[in-house]
Amino acid sequence: MQLIDIGANLTHDSFDHDRDAVLQRAREAGIAQLVVTGASREHSPLALQLAQQHPGELFATAGVHPHHASEYTAECDAQMRALHEHAEVVAVGECGLDYFRDFSPRPAQRRAFELQLQIAVDTAKPLFLHQRDAHDDFMAMMRQFDGQLGAAVVHCFTGSREELFDYLDQDWHIGITGWLCDERRGLHLRELVKSIPANRLMIETDAPYLLPRTVKPPPSHRRNEPMYLAHIVQELARDRGEDVAVTAANSAATARAFFNLPAKLASETA
Repeated sequence: MQLIDIGANLTHDSFDHDRDAVLQRAREAGIAQLVVTGASREHSPLALQLAQQHPGELFATAGVHPHHASEYTAECDAQMRALHEHAEVVAVGECGLDYFRDFSPRPAQRRAFELQLQIAVDTAKPLFLHQRDAHDDFMAMMRQFDGQLGAAVVHCFTGSREELFDYLDQDWHIGITGWLCDERRGLHLRELVKSIPANRLMIETDAPYLLPRTVKPPPSHRRNEPMYLAHIVQELARDRGEDVAVTAANSAATARAFFNLPAKLASETA
């Protein structure tokens, strides 16, 4: 069983002391390829660097999360565009809107999002999107680019049935994380995931965040890591009424098509 984690924040400082071991545990858990999330001016270049160190296995996104939207200057835009000249950078983002935390003012969030949507138009790369408590503005901004954008994935989907079907109606993809495994907040997802077509469904850990609460025994720390993707797939398959091998194979095929990843690792084709 080969899995693809479409979103892991491997540049996070919690991995600085054991990143190689984390990657090895991921391989042993069936993670064939992994997309490292770039979500700020600081970490997007680091995501690219990490992908370049592991060709064919790790890939990167480059963008600025709405939490960091205030840093999205003209210089930042030029930096993001330079990062997207590299083949290892396979998507624009993480970008979008977050009105739940409002760590950056909403006008700054909308401006940063609009500029990154333009990068997606100009590069013809897919979008790695974030939306929390901002659905109406999010949809309105995406509609401004109707007919210009390519593929898009709403990463770490945690929303309502109405939001899900708004996204599916646009033929966007959906990223499911360990939020599914949270009995306090994620129970509604157990039912919603049945409605996501296999060719629109991808899986991610969002490590080091969102450690699945159903992992038994729970680790002594709360840091999530890519090896737990296998656990999420098992939970997802059960909820969808599928064999876990089917869920794994479909999600991997969807991710490879979405990000245009090679079918085999570089080490396998050398």
